[in-house]
Amino acid sequence: MKLTELEGKSILILGFGTEGQATFRFLRKRWPDKHITIADRRNIEEFPEVIANTLRADPELFLNFGPRYLDSADPYTCEVIIKTPGIPASIDALSRASKSGCELTSHSQIFLSNYPREKVIGITGTKGKSTTSSLIFHILRHAGLPAELVGNIGQPPLARIDDVPDGTWFVHEFSSHQLAEISTSPHIAVLLNIVPEHLDYYGSFEEYVAAKENITKFQTPDDFLIFAADYSIPAQIAGRTRAALKPLRTTDRIEDIIDKEEIPLPGGFNLQNVMAAVAAASLCGVQAAELREAIRTFKALPHRLELVGTFNGVTFYDDSIATVPAATLAAIDALGSDVQTLLLGGHERNLDFAQLGEQLPANIKTVILFPTTGTRIWKAIETHSKNHELPDAFFVRDMEQAVKIAYEHTAQGKICLLSPASPSFGMFKDYIERGDLFKAFVRKQTDPDEEFRDS
Repeated sequence: MKLTELEGKSILILGFGTEGQATFRFLRKRWPDKHITIADRRNIEEFPEVIANTLRADPELFLNFGPRYLDSADPYTCEVIIKTPGIPASIDALSRASKSGCELTSHSQIFLSNYPREKVIGITGTKGKSTTSSLIFHILRHAGLPAELVGNIGQPPLARIDDVPDGTWFVHEFSSHQLAEISTSPHIAVLLNIVPEHLDYYGSFEEYVAAKENITKFQTPDDFLIFAADYSIPAQIAGRTRAALKPLRTTDRIEDIIDKEEIPLPGGFNLQNVMAAVAAASLCGVQAAELREAIRTFKALPHRLELVGTFNGVTFYDDSIATVPAATLAAIDALGSDVQTLLLGGHERNLDFAQLGEQLPANIKTVILFPTTGTRIWKAIETHSKNHELPDAFFVRDMEQAVKIAYEHTAQGKICLLSPASPSFGMFKDYIERGDLFKAFVRKQTDPDEEFRDS
């Protein structure tokens, strides 16, 4: 929504995480005396003291923190609800509010409505979007173009919109949740492959795909869609867009820009991420020599096939970001036949592990399985594996136990890979904590006196 549409309306900010806080600061800067409601499921005491004190000191705020925070989604008290991405629009409170006339919008939509759209690059897909977004940002900055990395990987865009020079490119990684409520698409959209994920949030895979499609649904013929043309879902979406198409195919030559051996990212899937970044940066005017040098100097993101190191002859890789089976299979393929031990399992999201069981290569001799999905993953391996022998399976309670088993059952010269094919929630706060603990215990096993440290 444009600011002119928000100015005269009563507003509820529903969810006060990073995005909600940035939205509040953006609105309060424009309207210091506007009455705004903020609601969040956490109690206000759970927020940092400086934030809690700022909210309490604002006389034009109505605060509803705690278990009954959804009571604020009431058409009699708010005309516009700015919803955090983590709250599904389908929940009863929001559904009732919407049917009663409340307008549902988001941080992302407010940004897209109030920043020059011709300077917005949006990236989405199930996996690879963070690497692609970071690489685009790196290339633009390397070429001397003003750019900001925002959205699902960087800061919320409204936190930066007032502080950048004119003409700044906003490279925005979009999650499906951030795309769900938008009605404006970015000028340059990058659509990577889409596979099942977040099925505990969406009613169906089709609903998840529909949210992703919003990245191009509202584009015009003057816009561009860069898409993974080898995959059926991005190709189908491309068939419905009005944007100019820039297809990416595995047969495309990257050698015209850079030799494959010079790309500092392993795996065929990363090659497509690089090609997507090249296509986007080229539309911004970056030339081949600048592209080549920027790619060479790019550093891989943590927890994405990150080399931890070789200890006691075993090489360890942290791919904690792999929260779906397709990402795990891609990681195994990227590292090749030396992968012997695989750490799998995590939070239950109703994913299908049949393909993982069927395609798990014979060089995987040991699987170490976390709850809750570890049991279902092992069942899929038992049921669908085509290998002559099944790997040894170990069900573990925590990361320390998992790493200890990995050291005991991985031969020297071989690889141990954390690539769980499941989200991290439950045992771990997020994939970052899961990966950091993996790396810490890997190092701890070889040096018991070493203190844990963030990686």
